[in-house]
Amino acid sequence: MLVEVIFHRLGAPEWLVSIAGFIVAASTVVGVFMGGFALLSLVERKTLARIQNRIGPNRAGWFGILQPVADGIKMLTKEDIVPAKAEWLLHLAAPILIVIPSILALGVIPYGREWTPVPLELGLLFFFSVGALTELSVFMAGWASGSKFPMLGAMRAISQMVSYELPLIISALGVVMVSGTLSLPVIVDKQAGFHLGFIPAWNLFTPWGLVAGLVFYIAAIAEANRCPFDLPEGESEIVAGHMTEYSGFKYALFFMGEYLGLFAISGLGITLFLGGWQAPLPGLGFVPSWIWFFAKLAVVIMSFLWIRGTFPRVRIDQLMRFAWLCLIPMALLTLPAAAIWHFAGRGLLGWVTTVPLLLIPWVIITVIYNRRLSPSTRIYRFADS
Repeated sequence: MLVEVIFHRLGAPEWLVSIAGFIVAASTVVGVFMGGFALLSLVERKTLARIQNRIGPNRAGWFGILQPVADGIKMLTKEDIVPAKAEWLLHLAAPILIVIPSILALGVIPYGREWTPVPLELGLLFFFSVGALTELSVFMAGWASGSKFPMLGAMRAISQMVSYELPLIISALGVVMVSGTLSLPVIVDKQAGFHLGFIPAWNLFTPWGLVAGLVFYIAAIAEANRCPFDLPEGESEIVAGHMTEYSGFKYALFFMGEYLGLFAISGLGITLFLGGWQAPLPGLGFVPSWIWFFAKLAVVIMSFLWIRGTFPRVRIDQLMRFAWLCLIPMALLTLPAAAIWHFAGRGLLGWVTTVPLLLIPWVIITVIYNRRLSPSTRIYRFADS
């Protein structure tokens, strides 16, 4: 890093060089993704408006480009109301603590060749460890508000997050088994090269990786509280969930943490299954590696927006049933499939053995889930005229 080189030439001690490099890397990550948060809030509203055939934000600035600035000013100037029965210290700490894990998680993701803000050997373990702090923050927000609605919303949000963390983590274990490491930069390096001269050697293009990537993607939608799994803020059921008693900039911090978490979980999925900063086609290695990473990130984020604009919200019983009866069993099946793929030589024998192992249970689980365990058809009775 340039800052470390400058400090070395100035004769600074090693501990000062490390601290300066960490501060600059952290500031860069925070600055980039804070700008990405503002941009994504505008892009999402524009995209949803286009999907719903209506006009999106177009008043603040040219074609509404200054709408994030207007939103920020609005949140900063709104009155901060704290309920009389609230635990004011925890009420203040909860929205701050929900942003910190996302920022820490963003620090271990490799954004390009030789560009990882904090290159930890146990980067994947660190990512999931700091992500577990989100449940604590949500519980603090619900309990410290001193109201029943936020507490009920927090309990529902925690049950969803814990349920979908299991398939999320289990689906990532197959990558660890095949790669033999918990270091995210090394996992990206293991996906270098091409099969047959043009197929990227990404984990997604393997039988176990395809299923694990699909499970990871669905669980990531639920972890990021995105539609159709946006149950923690089910306005028609529990007002605003654990954020009911928050206003002003505290309320904005919850959405900031949600968007930063969306960036983090998408970046992790790209690292584990889409080759990270690796080029998608041979002969494109001259393009800066960070461009490929952010291009993949933009595609993944846009898929989240597309799903939000086209899918209705599910019920809480459907949400939990889908996690425990479908995603978790399929995530567990990816582990023996990844082991067989690794020891079978990752060739034709691996395809022949792992495809039936994953396909047959998938058909059985989906048939049982859809026809046997799904609730019976509801009958809606309307008032007689």
